[in-house]
Amino acid sequence: QVQLVESGGGSVQAGGSLRLSCAASGSTFGLSATGWYRQAPGKQRELVAAISTGVAPKYADSVKGRFTISRDNAKNTVYQQMNGLKPEDTAVYYCNRGSYSGGPYYPSSFWGQGTQVTVSS
Repeated sequence: QVQLVESGGGSVQAGGSLRLSCAASGSTFGLSATGWYRQAPGKQRELVAAISTGVAPKYADSVKGRFTISRDNAKNTVYQQMNGLKPEDTAVYYCNRGSYSGGPYYPSSFWGQGTQVTVSS
């Protein structure tokens, strides 16, 4: 079992920044990648960024140049630095442990509880 806990969400004005954290615990064997997803009201959950060892991080086109995903293996934590936030970034953000080797990100069934990000104009 894998436990994922997100934190760092909040309310900011457009142009502001937030840093999300995803702390993992439990057995992550075989699930070496982490993905950040978001889901806005009435919309499908979408992949925002993904990271894995030895491959370049993956970003959705809508966040390229504004979001940066990183990881601290010693803390078993993945971060997502979000700069230049826009109202359309408003969503619940979830992290997931899965598989990523440079192509598609393959999510597992292990999700965190989500953290709300609200960006006002």
